[in-house]
Amino acid sequence: MKIFVLLLFPVLFCLKTSAQYSDSTNYHLRLSSTGSINRTNDQRAYLLNNSLNFGMKKETFVLNSATTWLYGKQNKNLSNNDFSSTLNFNLYKTFPHFYYWGLLNYNTSYSLKLRNQLLAGGGIAYSFLDETNAYINLSNGVLFDQSSLVIGESYHTFRNSLRLQFHFAVKEILTIDGSHFLQNSFSRRGDYIIRSSTTVGLKLRKWISLTTALNYNRLNITERENLNLTYGLSLDKYF
Repeated sequence: MKIFVLLLFPVLFCLKTSAQYSDSTNYHLRLSSTGSINRTNDQRAYLLNNSLNFGMKKETFVLNSATTWLYGKQNKNLSNNDFSSTLNFNLYKTFPHFYYWGLLNYNTSYSLKLRNQLLAGGGIAYSFLDETNAYINLSNGVLFDQSSLVIGESYHTFRNSLRLQFHFAVKEILTIDGSHFLQNSFSRRGDYIIRSSTTVGLKLRKWISLTTALNYNRLNITERENLNLTYGLSLDKYF
């Protein structure tokens, strides 16, 4: 029964409670849980991916927070225990499609051998394509990184943070969303971070979508990386 509940909840069920920004909506909340389970005669593995997002939008200001927790085991051995919490804001005070951004991010990752990491900084962003069904945004800035590794040193450095973000919707049936980061240290050769996330959603009904998410992370200073694929159903409620 326990295996059945674990299988049914993360793999076939992804619950999202959200509100899309509009003229009368200034807040949104999204909760999701996905994962996978694999069991054979002599092998057992499971992966759970949980996230909570909150957003607030004013006329020239957007505030977002996101918290994610990835947990997994293989044959009773821990494979993933990765936690990330981010607070960021966008300030629209100049010309159209351009904004300033600021970010505060905390990470800890068993799979990447990262004990603690605090990132803080800001930069600029511009949307080359900014339509309802098509969005491409490029941003760049500088982050201060204070990190502590599981094996090795504790250190701090400044990083260049380059991000490509996009969203495409095809006839309100198929959606593709991506967010990809490259964060190089200015002073430490070979010290770079890659974070990549792509989500594809296929709307089955107005409130039900079949979703697949592919996430890749690499911390080159520890020579560690992880790649995970999650899939399930999404239930959306707008308010």
